Amino acid sequence: MKKTLLIIQREYLSRVKKRSFIIMTIIGPVLMAAMIILPAYLADWSEATEKRIAVLDETGWFYEKFKDQDNITFYYVNGDLASEKEIALTKNGDLLLYIPRTELNIPVNSELYSIKQPGLNVTSYIKSVMKQIVENKKLLASGIDPEIIKSSKVHINLSTIKVEEDGVEKKSNTEIEVGLAIFSGIMIYFFIFMFGVQVLKGVMEEKSNRIVEVIISSVKPFQLMLGKIIGVAFVGLTQFLLWIILTLILVGIFQSGMLSESNSAMEMLSNSNQILNNTGSAGTDPMLMINEIIGGINIRVMVMSFIFYFLGGYLLYSSLFAAIGGAIDHDTDSQQFMLPVSIPLIFSIALSGVIVNQPDSTLVIWMSMVPFTSPITMMMRIPFGVPIEQIWISVGLLVLGFIATAWLAGKIYKTGILMYGQKVSYPVIWKWLTRKY
Repeated sequence: MKKTLLIIQREYLSRVKKRSFIIMTIIGPVLMAAMIILPAYLADWSEATEKRIAVLDETGWFYEKFKDQDNITFYYVNGDLASEKEIALTKNGDLLLYIPRTELNIPVNSELYSIKQPGLNVTSYIKSVMKQIVENKKLLASGIDPEIIKSSKVHINLSTIKVEEDGVEKKSNTEIEVGLAIFSGIMIYFFIFMFGVQVLKGVMEEKSNRIVEVIISSVKPFQLMLGKIIGVAFVGLTQFLLWIILTLILVGIFQSGMLSESNSAMEMLSNSNQILNNTGSAGTDPMLMINEIIGGINIRVMVMSFIFYFLGGYLLYSSLFAAIGGAIDHDTDSQQFMLPVSIPLIFSIALSGVIVNQPDSTLVIWMSMVPFTSPITMMMRIPFGVPIEQIWISVGLLVLGFIATAWLAGKIYKTGILMYGQKVSYPVIWKWLTRKY
């Protein structure tokens, strides 16, 4: 046990002192904070260019129907297409919307001339206005008042409320739960591969440098493999926790700076809240809604589950990666052995749509129990609520799965770590597994 602890300490300290670890620990939070901060910052900093659109309407249906929008101004012209195109595009640098006259058909075709590609907001607004005008004309021709159709349209608000076994009701949000489920599954997939490959590379490096021959003279191969796996696991946890802490600090600093410089934005927010309250939307305060949504998700269970399934999935797969690293001599040989091992994880990600849409289906429940797919599948199910007994069964099977894979990986590692120059294949690995010592 003491030797295993020394190996864990060596693996941990040697990796956290590396320049690559320090650089990634700093760059990771900066990138994650940038993903949160930059969209809001760029939206406030960037100014949309002013666009002027000349409208040449030969039908007369759309005269003065296009209203000025943010950074979009419409004006109407009456000349011929060639001259108006030259004036608008060449002289004024504007856009020209041309709606040709039709003899028999309704005017559903139009052409937008521009020197530069117009934005999506421009084309969407033009099509929506023309669609509404043409539909109203057709309704009037059929003797139907468009206002009746408009007044009959309603917006349905659907609130989802979870009723727990003890009768407690909590408001939930399906969209947020789906997003959280997919994000959790992808992060588990990413971390398992990132740190599992580190174990494989480390084993291969020690084997190719013949350092392992010196190490196993004083320690058992299984202890070396276990110490390396656990040491890298602590490295992963350290980096993961530092990423979370530093990201929250960076986002907090940015929010503090923005709050001190955006009094007008706060006034606009308070005005919007007042408008909501005046229109009878009591109880729709944004902060209250956020608290209700978060309250519907058990954050403590999510965090604890993420840590456990990350560690469980990592330990299970890293033991297999360590066995692969010990069996092969060249990095090029790793792909043929890594792909079959990685298929369950890839399969879980590929079925993420099924998992989030049918979290209680028989297939998904079994996938959340099988140790090779449970780290991703169960993390995707937990935001939707999973019976506690299923979680405990999944936890127990994952622990047993790690013990079994570690034992099998140890047999491969013990034999392969000292084998040089032999072409490794699946029959050879099977002989190592079935060999009696």
